[in-house]
Amino acid sequence: MSESICPECGGSVTIPANAMQNELLPCPDCGTELEIISLNPLELERAPEVEEDWGE
Repeated sequence: MSESICPECGGSVTIPANAMQNELLPCPDCGTELEIISLNPLELERAPEVEEDWGE
């Protein structure tokens, strides 16, 4: 396991040892959904908001 910093609140986010790139993790402090952008170096970003596709 390793740790990173939440880009939203600055809180500590624990990254599991078996984490994969593009995996989503919640920040334990603010609850923001984060995406692992890169594993080496470890980089987190706020996950994109998923928008509903109503077949338009």
